[in-house]
Amino acid sequence: MRIGMNPQKKEKKIELQFQHRLIILVYVPQKEGYYKNIFNVFKLCLESAITTINTSCAITVVNNGSCEEVVDYINKKYDSKEIDSVINHSINIGKMDAIIGAARASREPIITLSDVDVLFKFGWQQEVEKNFKIFKDLGSVSPMAVKSTYRYANTSTLEKIITKRLNISLESIPENTKDYNLYLKSLNWDNVCKDESLWPVVIKNKHKAILGSAHQILTINRAIFFENVPIKPSLTLIGQNSVYNYCDGPIDFSGGLRLSTFNNYAYHMGNTVEGWMIDVQNENLKKNQTLEKPIIDFNLTFQPKKNNPLIFKYKSKIVNTIFDFFYSKSIQQNL
Repeated sequence: MRIGMNPQKKEKKIELQFQHRLIILVYVPQKEGYYKNIFNVFKLCLESAITTINTSCAITVVNNGSCEEVVDYINKKYDSKEIDSVINHSINIGKMDAIIGAARASREPIITLSDVDVLFKFGWQQEVEKNFKIFKDLGSVSPMAVKSTYRYANTSTLEKIITKRLNISLESIPENTKDYNLYLKSLNWDNVCKDESLWPVVIKNKHKAILGSAHQILTINRAIFFENVPIKPSLTLIGQNSVYNYCDGPIDFSGGLRLSTFNNYAYHMGNTVEGWMIDVQNENLKKNQTLEKPIIDFNLTFQPKKNNPLIFKYKSKIVNTIFDFFYSKSIQQNL
């Protein structure tokens, strides 16, 4: 029998405490083989995230069936209130099902999805938020400045360029050279970026961003997870187009822009910690006391479209063909 009334029923509507949520997915089943050093990579990832966010951003860690030592570390970070929430899965339920589930459970207007091997650089949060303020039709932006992915899952952005609703230019960004070469090295790619190499840049109100992005880390308009991401679970551990089907494709189908920050604010580490990564975190710690005041209200006006994926596929072929004819040759020559 119930006695009395639940006091929560008298409470007013909950106020949203944060405007931005960072979700980091971790899967370290054991500390051997491929996973031998991943725990140390994850610790550096999480420490760099904690060091570089301000009070408008909260961190969720999704444990996707990791070993006991990793779980204990995560729980300590939660108990110390360095992270806001933890989602534990006893077994690996698959990368996209784990991270999309966490995103849909979040209430913040923008949500950053991050792999376990991302190293955050001071200023990343402010830069991605600035892009959402300026590009009102932004679907996603990555703080990892990559110039070779301008066409990947980016039909909606390319369409705006060929219809002159978005301006594009090729520019050298020497300050990105070192960081981009570290990115290429982390993937075991042989290409080398030079200071004089040109990047595909879009401009709005004198603000610049890079066309396209990779998907190791993406900040996404929350509405896309509900309007464009498939309702059915992926039921895929990793690969098999699951990232495209549940992340990259939906961003494109939404009609939103897919961009990267003009300068680099995050690194891909791979599965081993290197000295330069520790140096980046030490710089983060030095700058931590100068964190900018948070942007407290985004007022996102972008409404994702509900494009039919099959129709969109044919549209994509047309848009990419036109874009290639007018732009791709000059971009490729300067990558």
